[in-house]
Amino acid sequence: MRMLITRPEPDAQATRDRLAALDIAADIAPLMTRQNLPGHLPPPDGFAAVALTSTNALRALSETASLEPLFDKPVFAVGDRTAHEARQLGFARVTAADGTLESLATTIALARVGGPVFYPAGKHLSGDLAHALAPHGLMVVTVPVYEMVAETALAADAIAGLAASAFGAVLFYSRRTAEIFCTLVADVIAPADRRNLPVICLSENVAAPLLNHHFSRVLLADHPSEEAMLALSLAFAREQTGS
Repeated sequence: MRMLITRPEPDAQATRDRLAALDIAADIAPLMTRQNLPGHLPPPDGFAAVALTSTNALRALSETASLEPLFDKPVFAVGDRTAHEARQLGFARVTAADGTLESLATTIALARVGGPVFYPAGKHLSGDLAHALAPHGLMVVTVPVYEMVAETALAADAIAGLAASAFGAVLFYSRRTAEIFCTLVADVIAPADRRNLPVICLSENVAAPLLNHHFSRVLLADHPSEEAMLALSLAFAREQTGS
């Protein structure tokens, strides 16, 4: 059983290492690369809290030396992994939501934040946090601090492996990654073969583009987290290999 990881670095290598600890071999074919965006951030003293939906936002702010002025703010992270990264970088008051934008909005609303929320985000957003919090009377200032740039081609070894049906499954962590994958493999995987390739997805939203392109062997994590993806990968590998 060999799997293909499509998420960007450095997360792809981290997932590969965790799969290896479960005796699952994996290749890496990142479909996006993070680029920090230039620009000036608004003064931190105008915000009552920080919202985070990605560790990439933290990495972008860290690399541009923009984190320290925010350390005294309470942080609301979309999930445990992003919360852990925030604590590692120096935030002391961090609350983790349940892994979805909806749960993050609910967590912030219930905290009764007393002022505008700063939301450093990616250029391509999969959800609208400002819209979700508007009914609660909360203002969200969304500032793009990074962009995930799509790759224009798959790595040659990944193409060869897909063409030879060498991968037991492909892992997807974001809808945009799934969309890019479908575009890049249009001439690599025949429609009939797509129905036989298992795809392991973080959520239904992530899986939607794959289903639209006739990848019908879709496995969904029972929770939008890395732990759930790894548990599903292990269960699937054991089922396929009988071990």
